[in-house]
Amino acid sequence: MNVRRLIPTTAVAGAVVLGLTALSACSTSDAADGGNGDKLKVTASFYPMQFLAERIGGEHVAVTSLTKPGVEPHDLELTPRQIGSISESDYVLYLKGIQPAVDDAILQSGVKNTVDAATLTTLENHGSEVSGHDHGHEEEAHEDEAHEEHAEGDGHNHGEEGGADPHIWLDPVKYAEVAKGVGKSLEKADPDHAADYKKNTEALVGELDKLNTAYETGLKNTATKTFITTHSAFGYLAERYGLTQQGIAGIDPEAEPSPARIQEIHTIAEKEKATTVFFETLASDRTAKTLAKDTGLKTGVLDPLEGITKKSQGADYIEVMESNLTALQKALGAK
Repeated sequence: MNVRRLIPTTAVAGAVVLGLTALSACSTSDAADGGNGDKLKVTASFYPMQFLAERIGGEHVAVTSLTKPGVEPHDLELTPRQIGSISESDYVLYLKGIQPAVDDAILQSGVKNTVDAATLTTLENHGSEVSGHDHGHEEEAHEDEAHEEHAEGDGHNHGEEGGADPHIWLDPVKYAEVAKGVGKSLEKADPDHAADYKKNTEALVGELDKLNTAYETGLKNTATKTFITTHSAFGYLAERYGLTQQGIAGIDPEAEPSPARIQEIHTIAEKEKATTVFFETLASDRTAKTLAKDTGLKTGVLDPLEGITKKSQGADYIEVMESNLTALQKALGAK
């Protein structure tokens, strides 16, 4: 099978975050007094939530993100000032299970309009090692047997400690479901501008539908269905488009893989004709480079879109997801 060469796709996430921070910087002052200047004061936990709040809220919201550009969201520690700012918000949008520090602070903030994106769609358990469609590789996931209580072959391996996989935004269909829920909750929180929130939600959902179609079409005919990644963030995406994600480590991007797992990846890469080890923009690429060198694979960037920096391949969520699609098509040998 001839699999075409993969070109790294990294720069997108950065530009977005910068643009968004600039946005929130100018609007936050208007809203400094709990909605002063008629803007709803919105706190978003990290980039995928910020993108939704800004796109759906439009001119009626002043959005502040708790996670600065370039910071790995899983590692976020909040300052006392940030914790205070959550309590002063009119509306908080977060995704439970990604950032424990944020989950705790929001719980204690007492903000009435608090929305957990995880409740707006269905979360699933994806294995820390194998995600998406199993394609008969259950036996290759033996490393994590302790955590995997699923019926063999059901396509869902249970993630670390049996926890649900929070990376729902990487599936455009699930992200659209979340967008609809965010739109409805903003209409309730700020009924005066409900018509605009509704209109903005419909526009965004339309874009996400288009993105989903592009992925469906672009990944239909490929030389291989398996991709290898240092961060097992792509379980929902793999499942949606009939791919198999082989994570070097688990859902935690900084986790070091075991020597047994690295050996296993060698075998899988050969068997499944995988060409590329993907790393991400916000975490170290050391593991990917070592593994690629050992196995003769190429490296490329698949961006989990947890933040946008100068390195990101695009200025916002949609553009980075388009870059991810291009990277996947090259790595999988799309025909």
